[in-house]
Amino acid sequence: MSKLIYVLNGPNLNLLGKRQPEIYGSETLADVAARMQDKADKLDIELEFFQSNHEGALVDKIHEARENAAGIIINPAAYSHTSVAILDALNTFENPVVEVHISNIHKREAFRHHSYVSTRAEGVIAGLGTLGYVLALDYFAD
Repeated sequence: MSKLIYVLNGPNLNLLGKRQPEIYGSETLADVAARMQDKADKLDIELEFFQSNHEGALVDKIHEARENAAGIIINPAAYSHTSVAILDALNTFENPVVEVHISNIHKREAFRHHSYVSTRAEGVIAGLGTLGYVLALDYFAD
């Protein structure tokens, strides 16, 4: 039986590949989803892929994951640095969480160095581009 992993993406990631490619690269979110799906198929992992620019929608998806998912891969984007609501929702989720950032948030502006989500995550992958998402799948397969 395959594991179900929710892959949650925060604000502005719908513009991936179009917004600041010098920081975030040229892959689109659809490219990332396809790459992850290829890997997930090989690992017998089922994915629920979701992106929203709205904090409450992400909270709702985390609540849904409580009933359905073996784990969450989350790129909270800017909400990493601001959202206690997302942290609180993740704290209600009893299975593993992996936080992913495309850029290395520790090499950027000082306000990006702190992530509320990191205090809940089992692991954080930052600065490896979109490969970080695929590496997070390896964690769940292990």
